[in-house]
Amino acid sequence: MTWLSAGWPHIWLPYAQMKTAKPSLPVARTEGSRIYLEDGRVLIDGIASWWTAVHGYNHPHIRQAVARQLETMPHVMFGGLAHEPAYTLATRLAALLPASLNRVFFTDSGSVAVEVAIKIAVQSRLNRGFRGRTKILAFTGGYHGDTMGTMAICDPEEGMHSLFTGLLPEHPVIPLPRDPESTAAFDYFLEQHGQTLAAIIVEPLVQGAGGMVLHPPAVLRHLRAAATRHNLTLIFDEIFSGFGRTGTMFAYEQAGVTPDIITLSKALTGGTSPLAVTIATDELFEAFLSDSPATALMHGPTFMANPLGCAAANASLDLFESEPRLAQAAAISKQLAAELEPCRHLPGVIDVRTLGAIGVVQLENIENPAALRARLVEQNVWIRPFRDIIYLTPALTIAPADLTHLTTAIKTVLISA
Repeated sequence: MTWLSAGWPHIWLPYAQMKTAKPSLPVARTEGSRIYLEDGRVLIDGIASWWTAVHGYNHPHIRQAVARQLETMPHVMFGGLAHEPAYTLATRLAALLPASLNRVFFTDSGSVAVEVAIKIAVQSRLNRGFRGRTKILAFTGGYHGDTMGTMAICDPEEGMHSLFTGLLPEHPVIPLPRDPESTAAFDYFLEQHGQTLAAIIVEPLVQGAGGMVLHPPAVLRHLRAAATRHNLTLIFDEIFSGFGRTGTMFAYEQAGVTPDIITLSKALTGGTSPLAVTIATDELFEAFLSDSPATALMHGPTFMANPLGCAAANASLDLFESEPRLAQAAAISKQLAAELEPCRHLPGVIDVRTLGAIGVVQLENIENPAALRARLVEQNVWIRPFRDIIYLTPALTIAPADLTHLTTAIKTVLISA
């Protein structure tokens, strides 16, 4: 393919050592849970393009909504101008969330949504005249993005961002309060250092890029109580977990608590186009209201509230209302648990776990993720192992037979290892 060979010398791939990287698999088209390669092979997608395509690829309802929007207004700046797709989407998102989460700020990526959440948490205090509370408490194993601000609140020991020590702002990163020992340590840390903090940030129920590590809803309840007690903003980063992935529309619902800020992206548009939101309480919003321009939230991505993305997101919400996505997630969860459990007894496997439409096989180690990925492609599946896990986060619309093909491919590859 001319385009592949001509373009390869100019491409810089994500998360790849380019000295040893090989050209990526060329894709001709996508449909449902399938990726059609240029060479005629067809792969069943087990990870929904980094957890985004919850309705499968090319869902006709989303495609038609984007096509209609493209004909009238693909984009217009959001500074000083308004358009129906964004205002309708903000209204619908606020209606899905607790009444206090009422103010929607649009961005174009999950990392920037988290940056905005940090800004809101810190500036809301500065606007009210409080100084010295500028740190964000994050947790071991957490991941919130690759921009400078978000790297600073990721686990500094996980390796992806460790090179930037010294450049990044320093924020405390401690273990999640999962058990009596870590809970006591968390409570003690807040007693000693709470006065320096503006916020606590957590990925509710599952730390995605940290290795699909699960924690129970009780952890979120403890964080909510602690944040209230110490007057801290509680941020739930639901960029991965939102929109049915954990079995409920949003992960926080399983704990029965409400954050002060929630960030959403990835599946927001059904995997169709970039879009993200940071949604804050009215109380936080009111801290930015005054007669002084200096108290305004000075942030504005060029493509924020992109009409095409908003049209896709509204269409995605239509599908959650009209099609049984949460029931499908429950069925996927049951099937993943049953079909991945036999992996627990295979050599090199140390854990098998599931939550909603997430299935994980944890290994002692993965020496060569690229080679393992290639062996999975030989089984006609697209699965991207990382760290020490092989995981599945398929479209919520995946057919049971396709899901079985994915789980069987994992077992086959592990048996032949």
